[in-house]
Amino acid sequence: MERDSKPTLTEEVHQAAILDFSQMLSEGRVHWGEEIRAQHGADETEDLVFLPDVVLEPASTEEVAAILIWANNHEVPVTAAGARTGLSGGALPICGGIALSLNRMNRIHAIDTLNHQAIVEPGVITEELSNAAAAQGLMYAVDPASRGTCTIGGNLAENSGGPRAVKYGVTKDWVLNLQVVLADGSVIETGANTLKNSTGYNLTQLMVGSEGTLGIVTRATLKLLPMPRHQALMLVPFSSAESACAAVAEIFQVGAVPSALEFMERDAVLLAQQFTGNREIDMGANVEAHLLIEVDGFGQGDLMPQCERILPVLEAHDAGEVLFAESAAEKEALWFLRRRVGEAVKAASTYKEEDTVVPRGELPALLRKVKSLGVKHGFRSICYGHAGDGNLHINILRDDLDEATWNDTLNVAIRELFSEVVALGGTLSGEHGIGYVQKNYMDLACSPKQLAIMRGIKAVLDPKGILNPGKIFPDAHRR
Repeated sequence: MERDSKPTLTEEVHQAAILDFSQMLSEGRVHWGEEIRAQHGADETEDLVFLPDVVLEPASTEEVAAILIWANNHEVPVTAAGARTGLSGGALPICGGIALSLNRMNRIHAIDTLNHQAIVEPGVITEELSNAAAAQGLMYAVDPASRGTCTIGGNLAENSGGPRAVKYGVTKDWVLNLQVVLADGSVIETGANTLKNSTGYNLTQLMVGSEGTLGIVTRATLKLLPMPRHQALMLVPFSSAESACAAVAEIFQVGAVPSALEFMERDAVLLAQQFTGNREIDMGANVEAHLLIEVDGFGQGDLMPQCERILPVLEAHDAGEVLFAESAAEKEALWFLRRRVGEAVKAASTYKEEDTVVPRGELPALLRKVKSLGVKHGFRSICYGHAGDGNLHINILRDDLDEATWNDTLNVAIRELFSEVVALGGTLSGEHGIGYVQKNYMDLACSPKQLAIMRGIKAVLDPKGILNPGKIFPDAHRR
């Protein structure tokens, strides 16, 4: 799907933009060419492309503010973007206008070892922050699969998670304070650089996960923790995918708190092996799923007691022989395979990914529903994800489905899926956000009153509706 490549700005506004942007930003940071516009018209969401009219690359809060003042005065849409690794279309400029690339704002201002804080700009790559903190013996634990390319700004926009969210939380749990530029160019601090803050409304948490619809983050103060130095990693095969899911909740019932607990059904592992060439995992004919379980601690002696609590649960659910990754290289090989599942699925077929999340005890029921819907509507699904926090990524592959089935019938199936998710006590997205592709299902998870409150907040902070329009809220005919 591609929007017309012609500019959506009026000729008068277009001519004003050419002059004004050249004065705001130095040469090489204003882009009208179709190639770079096409790059910023897509992310990792399906095969969607929406061209912006112009790509701007500010390098400071002041430049972001100047751009937003101009955009607000001319009522031109602004869609912020970083690495464009999102999976919900949150960074797609579906209404054209300005694609605001924050990649030049990529400085780590401080790693504060005394207060265990980091002060960073939105263009900092997540893994680079993790490495900088680790060099000081500290941990920033948010670790999306795309951590080597995704940025802090994108993580904040979508409230990103990752495998270690089960123990350490998602992005919102690591944010103390944000510097935000509002739609009219005003610059605010949302909180304070303190661990506790009961001073007024929590504007910081309002901004996290708002997908660039309320303001543009230009600086973030993030929490850090002392780095656990030791990890044990287990790969556990199961002859039943439902048994693997059922084991998850019981692991926590015996008092274990893994630092990661991942689920991969058989086809997910096979695709990842094919994609990466890593075939070290023995996929016996009777293996239908794996759990990848990590525990961590500050001393080697912290690990075995945790494993000893987990192993009886695995045995009770008919797990096969547990593979313990002994060396750092073996651990990295297993994590490498797990983190490449998403890429492997995308390489195999056009697909739709649903980022469902339910209470972890309901994972078996969710998996049954997914597979029954596949039989009913004739699609193939590949499931994997962060089982420890009930977050199952459901990938629906197009394979040889015809256009009508893919674009119409499948929406019925997805709506049925989300209805079951909500009935199980879950919701539409655990870490990918709502963005563009999930917005028309929001009525399943949010009441009309909830949506009205959200729209009211949007109207106060962005009265002209210039910030990332067309996201989160259902289309008018769906209201």
